[in-house]
Amino acid sequence: LSLHDALPISINAQDPYSLVKDAAGKTFTRLEHDAPQVKQDPNHLRTIVREELLPYVDNKFAAYKVIGQELKNTTPPQRERFVKAFTDYIVATYADALGKYDKQQIKVESSQPLDEKKEVSVKVTVLDPEKPEINVVFQLRKNSKTGEWKAFDMVAENVSLLASKQSELGGMIRDKGIDAVSQMLEEHNSKPVQLPGKQS
Repeated sequence: LSLHDALPISINAQDPYSLVKDAAGKTFTRLEHDAPQVKQDPNHLRTIVREELLPYVDNKFAAYKVIGQELKNTTPPQRERFVKAFTDYIVATYADALGKYDKQQIKVESSQPLDEKKEVSVKVTVLDPEKPEINVVFQLRKNSKTGEWKAFDMVAENVSLLASKQSELGGMIRDKGIDAVSQMLEEHNSKPVQLPGKQS
């Protein structure tokens, strides 16, 4: 998938492999197109993530997995606040990751038969002639009502974003309560995106 030949495409959310390929293609094309804007305002990376990736992320499912057993001890407004803070945190995390990429090519694994699967892992390889390839695996789940697939986790360097947040934030929610953790995430999210120092 070359970043230059991606045309405006409608995303097929009924197939997780097409979904990842199309969403990634659109995101990287947008990154290249908006590069001057990102250089002036690195926070624009978060806008790109919100517009190109977030529609295909099941942020509420991921947030509830992080809350875990404590869910029964929370009120709807507390859950709503945490989901928003956690969603903003995911956006910031993806934006920071995308800030490191510079016109690499991405390769999404070919479609496999879905059979009756409700969860699927889709491997994406980031190819850079000057660096070792990076493998990222997106975990997707199927919405039983709509039949649409959405990503709920990203595994990079064999580390699951969701599992690491479950252990880090889940314990804090038990110890300090959900409001304190929401506030901590909100403070983290208010910090601007930093672009990595590009070496000339």
